[in-house]
Amino acid sequence: MRERAELLLAFDALLQPERFRDYGPNGLQVEGRAQVGKIVSGVTASRALIDAAIAAQADAIFVHHGLFWRGQDGCVTGWMKQRLALLLAHDINLFAYHLPLDAHPELGNNAQLGLKLGLLAQSRFGDQSLGWLGARADGDPFASSQALATHIQIALNRPVLLVDEGHRPIQKVAWCTGGAQGYFEAAIAAGADAFITGEISEPQAHYARECGVAYLACGHHASERFGAPAVAAHVAAQLGLAHAFIDIDNPA
Repeated sequence: MRERAELLLAFDALLQPERFRDYGPNGLQVEGRAQVGKIVSGVTASRALIDAAIAAQADAIFVHHGLFWRGQDGCVTGWMKQRLALLLAHDINLFAYHLPLDAHPELGNNAQLGLKLGLLAQSRFGDQSLGWLGARADGDPFASSQALATHIQIALNRPVLLVDEGHRPIQKVAWCTGGAQGYFEAAIAAGADAFITGEISEPQAHYARECGVAYLACGHHASERFGAPAVAAHVAAQLGLAHAFIDIDNPA
C-alpha cells in the first residue's frame, strides 16, 4: 500500500502537467481513500469503467479523459451525479491527465500509438508541440495511403476512414491522437505525406483533396487506448502497486 499523495507525486513528476495549457484539471480530480494498493487504468472515467474498477476492488482509477472540463456548467446532475456518487460511495481516487498524457515522449498516447504502428518520430509540430512527425521505423515508405490505412486497421482492429486523392508512396507520416483534426494544417506545413488522428471534421476532407496529403481517422478511443495503461503500469511498478487496464469498448 502507498499513500495517495505519493501516487499523485509520482504521476505529476512523470507527466509534468504544469507545462501545459489544458482543457481541464490534471491530477487528482476526485479524492478517495488515503491508502492505495491497486490502480485500474482506462481511457475515460465513464460509469462503465467506474463499475469495473469497483468490481476489481481498485483503490484508484487513472484515465486520460476525466470528469471535469473547461466550460461545464458545474451542476452535479444526471451522468455526473451518477459517476461521482459511485466514486464517493466506494472511496475511490480518480486521477486524470489529458494533454500531459498525450505528450509524454515514451509512455504517452502519441509515443505508444507510434510504437503500435511501427512509426519512428523525428520531430514535433503544432500547438504545444503535440503533433509528431516521422516515418516507418524500418525506413521503408508505405506503398500508398491505402496500404497505410490497411496497416492501421490491422494494428488497431477497427475500420479507418481515409481521404486521399493520390496513389503515391507515403514517406513522412504525422500523427496526433484523439480529436486532433485541428492539427492537420500544421501537419501539412510540416511536410507530412499523411496525417493520422482519431477524428475528422468537415473541413479536413477538403484540405486533404486540395493539398494532396492523406487524412486517416482511426477513432478517438482507438488511438488513445495505449497511454493510460503504459503510464499507470510504469508508476504502479515504481511504487510496488497492483495495476489492471480495463478497456471499455467505444466505437467513436
